[in-house]
Amino acid sequence: MAPTGRHRALAEHAFSPHDAVLGAAGRHLRRRRFLTVTAAAAALAFTTNLPARGAAAARELGGARISSDPFTLGVASGDPLPDSVVLWTRLAPEPFAVDGGLAQERVSVQWEVALDEYFAVVVQRGTALAHPEYAHSVHVDVRGLAPGTVYYYRFRTGSWFSPRGRTRTAPAAGADASSLKLAAVACQAYQDGYYTVHRHLAEDDVDVVFHLGDYLYEYAVNAAGGERRYTGITLPDVFNRETMTLADYRMRYALYKSDEDLRAAHAAHPFVVTWDDHETENNYAAGIPENDVPPEEFLVRRAAAYRAYWENQPLRAAQLPQGPDAQLYRRLHWGTLAQFDILDTRQYRSDQAYDDRPHAPGPESEDPARTLTGAAQEEWLIDGWQSSTALWNVMPQQVCFSRRRFDLTAEAAVSMDAWDGYPASRDRIVAGAKAAGVDNWLVLTGDVHVGYAFDIKDDFDDPQSATLGTEITCSSVASGRDGQEKPANWDTYMRANPHMKFYNGKRGYVRVELGRQAARFDFRTVSAVTTPGAPVTTAASFVTEAGAPGLKPA
Repeated sequence: MAPTGRHRALAEHAFSPHDAVLGAAGRHLRRRRFLTVTAAAAALAFTTNLPARGAAAARELGGARISSDPFTLGVASGDPLPDSVVLWTRLAPEPFAVDGGLAQERVSVQWEVALDEYFAVVVQRGTALAHPEYAHSVHVDVRGLAPGTVYYYRFRTGSWFSPRGRTRTAPAAGADASSLKLAAVACQAYQDGYYTVHRHLAEDDVDVVFHLGDYLYEYAVNAAGGERRYTGITLPDVFNRETMTLADYRMRYALYKSDEDLRAAHAAHPFVVTWDDHETENNYAAGIPENDVPPEEFLVRRAAAYRAYWENQPLRAAQLPQGPDAQLYRRLHWGTLAQFDILDTRQYRSDQAYDDRPHAPGPESEDPARTLTGAAQEEWLIDGWQSSTALWNVMPQQVCFSRRRFDLTAEAAVSMDAWDGYPASRDRIVAGAKAAGVDNWLVLTGDVHVGYAFDIKDDFDDPQSATLGTEITCSSVASGRDGQEKPANWDTYMRANPHMKFYNGKRGYVRVELGRQAARFDFRTVSAVTTPGAPVTTAASFVTEAGAPGLKPA
């Protein structure tokens, strides 16, 4: 949760007294202009501290000279298209060293894609350079693949081979795919527990994984690794501080990707990723930091965090940040079965209302100028629905979309960090979905460390109003430690929110199967993450029929 005081102090720093005359919309616009200026300053400060782009100054290190395994952080693939998928790795023979053990030298890396796990039928191969400017990460956008096909891939440098990865392409555009199995995960604080959820996910039969944010946390990790103390591993002091610099964020990704279960999940399935707040800083809003630091200083930090995120994820060049800015929202398709509109609800949002504390809806949160997506992303989303020919329109994003009242009073508090704190923004999205005739609308959500299933209502104040779609919130991979099947507020939440059909506080993931007739949702949970090896069970299953929104027990 954000501390008090940071929003008001920043407002005093950013705005002139003339804002009082402009009103809410004027304050919103003035803030955007202010942040544009500071973003440009941050971009200049960030890029001028980097070596020359393209690594022209870096000498090349032959793979034969690398004396220990450089593929310690594993492999990954992502963003499958009908003819393409992104392959990723990052070289780090010394993963907990600032330079990964490769100093400022670039390294030639070979890659190959095959139809079989033994690489007897290789369909494509090539060479890429791992540049020190990008933390020796490699992003290969392999084109010319066959649609709807499973592939295997690997990397090599010198005598070292990476682990084998398995990926797949999407069906051809316009293909009437009959089904899609996906998983949704989020929130994996390393210090809160083991990645048992990822181990089970690696073994599950899904086509693609959506990671909905909080891939890492900026908080300090002590020498024992927090709840991972049972491993007996002693971590270096470099992790026992909050991430602030580019080196800090790169090192933190190395720590997270040192986990064998996370590496296994990436190697088993293509991922589609989007960020929330902790990849940068808790509960930041656009260019507004959690604490009372100058916005231009925070944007330098955001630039570092965004760059490290891209370096460590299977993302295309289109998502490469420019200073503190990156376009992470994007659209993918699975034939005519599903359209995926992946949102970014952090980078463009208005400041949280009421000091980011739970609060009843009021004039500050209900200001019609407030936005969670920003105007450009909102327009892009609604335009995409207007042109969609998909049976299911899926919106993977970060924070709870549906109304979530915290108590039973008439003026119940709601979250100011979720869509409840931006009701006008939510109303515009709902109106856009209705105008576009989106019949089978599915929202996938992370952030809250619990599993929820919601009916999205036309009017959340009227339980009898039309159901417009379904929201499924996955629990966390580890954040919040073990959790409880029925949290202490379970009865209150279920009574206060009649559109909430399920609530479970254990760690886990959601498996979704989309079909032509219906969608099925399985909440997969583990009994514990503070000790390794817990089994996975299905806590509950629901279905919603195509053309007849509304959750029913499976």
